[in-house]
Amino acid sequence: MFILCFVPHILFEASCTGCRCCASGTDCITTNGVVECLDPCDTYTVLNDTWRSTENTDNSILHCDQDISRSVWYRFYLGQTNAQIPEKYVAEQRCGTSASLWINGNHPVQLNEIVTRNLFDSWWGYSYRSSYFASIAIQIKLCSGYYVYKLQQPFGCYMAYCAGAGKPLHPH
Repeated sequence: MFILCFVPHILFEASCTGCRCCASGTDCITTNGVVECLDPCDTYTVLNDTWRSTENTDNSILHCDQDISRSVWYRFYLGQTNAQIPEKYVAEQRCGTSASLWINGNHPVQLNEIVTRNLFDSWWGYSYRSSYFASIAIQIKLCSGYYVYKLQQPFGCYMAYCAGAGKPLHPH
């Protein structure tokens, strides 16, 4: 069962900010122009790009995540394997981009828990959270055996989200 959220002022991909009718573990997600409270574990877009790997040092083609939609939940894969955004520093010039994006914090450990984490980037050998990134946070949800992410667009190119091999802890 789900609850339908009617938010008349929403246009296109605007998020459902202020929609307080969604149950815990769900989010306001727009599908075919209808805003509904859905479980992001069941409604996500797959990102399966081998260039996102933290092991990738080939930067002959630089990638950018400027097309990331803020109203969509994403699930990372590397090939056939679940992947996750790294929780610690990733060197610059990795993940198929100049500035690698990662989080400095833990992923959720409770099944269906959603946490918010700030973005960090690596640029020219430095690990920092710029004033712009200090205000940019992503949401992460632990599903059954994988994570989904509500990402934000980086402020410029060439910045992209990294993905590393990882497996969620057994949910509590």
